Amino acid sequence: MLYLYTMELNNGTEFKASPEIREKLSEYGFSRHFQEGEIILNENAYIKAIPIVISGSIRVMRTEEDGREILLYYIKAGESCIMSFLGGIHHDTSKVKAIAEEETELLFIPIDKVNLLIKEYPEWLDYIFRLYHKRFEELLDVVNAVAFKKMDERLLNFIKKKCELTGSHTLYVTHEQLANELGTARTVISRLLKQMEEEGMVKLGRNKIELM
Repeated sequence: MLYLYTMELNNGTEFKASPEIREKLSEYGFSRHFQEGEIILNENAYIKAIPIVISGSIRVMRTEEDGREILLYYIKAGESCIMSFLGGIHHDTSKVKAIAEEETELLFIPIDKVNLLIKEYPEWLDYIFRLYHKRFEELLDVVNAVAFKKMDERLLNFIKKKCELTGSHTLYVTHEQLANELGTARTVISRLLKQMEEEGMVKLGRNKIELM
């Protein structure tokens, strides 16, 4: 089952686990399948196991006090959620919500086994640090986008990133979903998408956006 874990780094290289640690992950972990849209981890929930994505992908969201949500980052095959690592190791509750972006299979590693792996396998700690670095850069991109980029630019970048994640030029999503993930109003998204269609950047259909 475990070709895990191979993580593509920001410089295009890959980080691959040794056979020994893959064997330990298989021994310690248990797998679960989630359907598209299913909540994997809720905010304020205690973290008892760390998820590693075997197949599919996860989107990680943050909810504000007024109920608005914003996308923080995606987790792809071979990766894990650094927020889960930190919360689980420190016996804290989750500060984010994780949702299956598509049909997804996860390998869950119990927290006590995570700590054991850190002590026994330096490469596991290296894996966590690499994840931390990657997620930190992605969070900086989110902060930069919210603080300095206009919503039309954020929307286009978001559509491109979604298409890249799915490997398709067609995105099946509602305007409401886009608004929720970008932390804005549906009417704003609808207006901007219409402008983008008039400029030949996208083609709109029913719950469908085609990147031109």
